[in-house]
Amino acid sequence: MSDIPTTLRYTKDHEWVATTGKGGARVGITHYAQRQLGDIVFVELPEEGRKFTAGEAFGTVESVKSVSELYAPLTGSIAAVNAELAEDPELINQDPYGDGWLVEITATTEPDGLLTAAEYGAYVSEGE
Repeated sequence: MSDIPTTLRYTKDHEWVATTGKGGARVGITHYAQRQLGDIVFVELPEEGRKFTAGEAFGTVESVKSVSELYAPLTGSIAAVNAELAEDPELINQDPYGDGWLVEITATTEPDGLLTAAEYGAYVSEGE
């Protein structure tokens, strides 16, 4: 799939992870996920400083079709939240790998179990 950047890592919950250096990572939802959700109308994200364990729900994305949980791909604390999404949640639909990012996490553990672009592509192809 050409809409899966090879520089990122992925979860089976359809989040992407971009390492930013020094244990930091930017997180968003994939193009596949935003396409499945449809028009996103609301995003609920955690406060900066809040701590999460990998796999724990950290927020929600609401679309005209449904509400979906967001799951932390890493254990750590929220370093930054994309405040633009409060006023403009459709940024996720327009640019899921760029301006539509969700949070930045300062990881306290090494990423474990994240998929490569090829692995994620195969995973979503199985579900179609």
